[in-house]
Amino acid sequence: MNLDRYSGPMLSILRIMTGLLFLEHGMAKLLHFPPMEMFAQSPPVGSMIWFSGALELVGGALITVGLFTRPTAFILAGEMAVAYFMVHAQQGFFPIQNQGEGAILYCFIFLYLVVAGGGPWSLDRTLLKRS
Repeated sequence: MNLDRYSGPMLSILRIMTGLLFLEHGMAKLLHFPPMEMFAQSPPVGSMIWFSGALELVGGALITVGLFTRPTAFILAGEMAVAYFMVHAQQGFFPIQNQGEGAILYCFIFLYLVVAGGGPWSLDRTLLKRS
């Protein structure tokens, strides 16, 4: 069975789901939805938490719709690398111990999107076709 014909749509589905999940982090930090105890207080504007929430909110939305996918994914991969080394790695060597698996997975998914682009179901592709 040849599954190659599904690679484009699956790339788009991976991008959409990753974007939605990432968007949720930004919404929780900055918009308090869904409500989470750890983000009950609004972070001070310009703080590291505020900046990461802004990247997650705007970047997650752009990744979800597939607009400026490559540059956005590059920035978000960097954010996740910084998050891993500044937060998670400080709590232990192994990702399972320091709860850094999510940051690592996001980082590498975003790196993949830098190379692969947004896929056939993206605004990038739609806008490219119109040019």
